[in-house]
Amino acid sequence: MNTTTTVLGYPRIGPRRELKQAVEKYWAGEIDADRLEEVASELRASTWTDLAARGLDTVPANTFSYYDQLLDHAQLFDAVPERYRALGLSELDTYFAMARGRDEVAPLELTKWFDTNYHYLVPELDGRTTFRLAGDKPLKDFAEARALVSRVGTPGVAARPVLIGPLTFLLLSKPSAEASADFEPLALLDQLLDVYAELLAKLAQAGADWVQLDEPAYVQDRTADELAALKRAYEELAALPNRPKILVASYFGDLGPALPLLAATDIEGLAVDLVSAPDVVERIAGRPELQRKTVVAGLIDGRNVWRTALGDALSRSAVLLGSVGQLVVSTSCSLLHVPYDVDAETGLEPRVRERLSFARQKVDEVVLLGRALRDDSGVDVDLAGRESDAICRPDDFGHNAAVRARVAGLQPADRERAPYDERAAAQQDALGLPELATTTIGSFPQTAEVRRARAELRKGSIDQAAYDERMRAEIEHVIRLQVDLGLDVLVHGEPERNDMVQYFAEQLDGFATTQLGWVQSYGSRCVRPPILYGDVARPAPMTVEWASFAQGLTSRPVKGMLTGPVTILAWSFVRDDQPLAETADQVALALRDEIADLVAAGLQVIQVDEPALRELLPLREVDRKAYLDWSVGSFRLATAGAPTAVQIHTHLCYSEFGAVIAGIDGLDADVTTIEAARSRMEVLADLADSGFRRGVGPGVYDIHSPRVPEVAELSGLLRTALGSVPADRLWVNPDCGLKTRTYAEVEPALRNLITAAHTLRQS
Repeated sequence: MNTTTTVLGYPRIGPRRELKQAVEKYWAGEIDADRLEEVASELRASTWTDLAARGLDTVPANTFSYYDQLLDHAQLFDAVPERYRALGLSELDTYFAMARGRDEVAPLELTKWFDTNYHYLVPELDGRTTFRLAGDKPLKDFAEARALVSRVGTPGVAARPVLIGPLTFLLLSKPSAEASADFEPLALLDQLLDVYAELLAKLAQAGADWVQLDEPAYVQDRTADELAALKRAYEELAALPNRPKILVASYFGDLGPALPLLAATDIEGLAVDLVSAPDVVERIAGRPELQRKTVVAGLIDGRNVWRTALGDALSRSAVLLGSVGQLVVSTSCSLLHVPYDVDAETGLEPRVRERLSFARQKVDEVVLLGRALRDDSGVDVDLAGRESDAICRPDDFGHNAAVRARVAGLQPADRERAPYDERAAAQQDALGLPELATTTIGSFPQTAEVRRARAELRKGSIDQAAYDERMRAEIEHVIRLQVDLGLDVLVHGEPERNDMVQYFAEQLDGFATTQLGWVQSYGSRCVRPPILYGDVARPAPMTVEWASFAQGLTSRPVKGMLTGPVTILAWSFVRDDQPLAETADQVALALRDEIADLVAAGLQVIQVDEPALRELLPLREVDRKAYLDWSVGSFRLATAGAPTAVQIHTHLCYSEFGAVIAGIDGLDADVTTIEAARSRMEVLADLADSGFRRGVGPGVYDIHSPRVPEVAELSGLLRTALGSVPADRLWVNPDCGLKTRTYAEVEPALRNLITAAHTLRQS
């Protein structure tokens, strides 16, 4: 068998975030659309050139996006809500209006891409939606890629257009506000399939041999009707007379009952994730229908940064050699979720660095594994060399016996606080807060001056004392502003923090951080996930100095701000040699000690953010209870040591929360602030139905958009909230931190928010 190689996708922000910088300059009016497209074209070309030169047989095309791939497809299919058309903007500016909103109109809802920290824009559909092929982006990208790889790759290297599959597009969409109560996006499948048929014909005419249709929605639990729709759709697409070969790609889990349905159709290929679902190997080997199909085996982990044990991957893939028509070695998913190049990380501890594999190295692993399966001469030496490299493990690097003993000695009582009613009364006596209490989520704008100070400290242009002085000045400004605005519970603004996870990782044992390990979170927002390689311990207090300084500036309560254990794990690349539950408890104990020190310093309100609680929820119902048990337990371990009169807040954002309402309740936080502005307060019905009875702050100000909401808009959202939550438990707040906004946007928005709250209090 002539085994070939590919990847399902690749990072698109640029090794040094070139796309982020160009897009933000375009938004600021510093460059025009032509210059933005030049940067985009250069990034696409460098990606395709590098992938072909590194030895892949096929490279993906149409994985580039200015903001988000679901938004790209919504515009491609002309699923543009009328409120954006009415703005009369260019195609590009309409696109960005849907992503970010404008003064006149709010953006589309933003939510998590399955169980990752990538966020996508949610298409809005209704009975009036009429799909049509409204653009040619996939065709242009394919033409660019094909021309490049034919010049720089080995003979026969090809480009493969990638599209979101029709079922996943519809299942991830939602009914618009104008849709009828009984409308389901899946009702639009037939007309969407007509558009796919037209697009596939154009791609075939352009010379595409294969097209990749991503259907990750089917690694989740699906109804019989949804499974039947999948089968029907691919029977129809496979029967088209004029089309490329179809590769249906899945990732993040096991296709389950969708696997035999797709195998029984006449599609030519199927991509499966053999990292998150290794048992699928046996299921594939036992299906005779796959003996005539191409199977793309996702053997290289596309979501974590550890080097692949290529000997193990070779053994798994060898099982498939006689069971499928054609075997293609690939990544488990798009490499969008990992940084570009570990070779750029010259400052990493060598014993950590030697274990790592970023996007470029994962491509090399794919190529090497493909060579091994082709019995390429000399590859045995390469594999043997990699497998014999010293691989650090916690027992020889990163091991902490005291931490392990502390986790082993935990008791159920370590995760329990006094009953909520008792706590609520004690907290009201201590804090004396009004109904509809106002607060923010934590961060305030990270100004150019703040970022400059951090850069100067990093370069050695200023010393730590000078840096600390600038941060204290910024905190004083933030506290004065909040007092002037009339907020009830304040924050110190977090100017000293580079990122809500990285900041803690830099101060905890067991973590390493990168210099250029950027990963796209949404739009132009990029993060550098830390690398959790060993046992976690807190050598010293992390936030107490800044929080106590801020509290000393005002008589109003200031929140101590921490990131919760689940979110620290979710937004890091986590060690793979022990259960997540054990690692979460190690992080939780470090946070528990931090809370004790904050309380001793006089803080009466402490927020432990868990925006990733929903994100890590397993995609299959059967796995969820075990996850919620340990994730909720780790939060409670972190917070249960707080005295009764200390108010514990938590924050969650940008996910579909209905599936974790019981988990949110189980956290037992005194106040839960939660994203709700973009999703039109949908979470409130779930909370009301569940009997949730603690404090709730459904965010009414969407901070991911530059627009400033009017008082009437905020008042309307609060009135909706009061229909589900009584005034003495309803908090008024933005839906996330304000780090990415400017003071010119934040000050009027917060002033309107406080005006809305005060007006409703009086009424």
